[in-house]
Amino acid sequence: MILLDLKLPKVDGLEILRRLKADARTRSIPVVVMTSSQEEQDIVESYRLGVNSYIVKPVDFDKFAQSVADLGLYWLLLNKVPS
Repeated sequence: MILLDLKLPKVDGLEILRRLKADARTRSIPVVVMTSSQEEQDIVESYRLGVNSYIVKPVDFDKFAQSVADLGLYWLLLNKVPS
């Protein structure tokens, strides 16, 4: 799983997502966007490009840490992938 922020200093996160999903070697890796952006345009474009989930990260550090832990548990324990 790749945890991707859209607000990166040098390359736009959506461009990274575009490249990941365009490359056959990385296309099937699940990508979760975890970002501060609540912009509808970012959400729509992320899903259009193939993101598996879009999460607006909490500002509070404890809530952020819990969100990351919950996300990890979901992907490791609950999510099913093809054999």
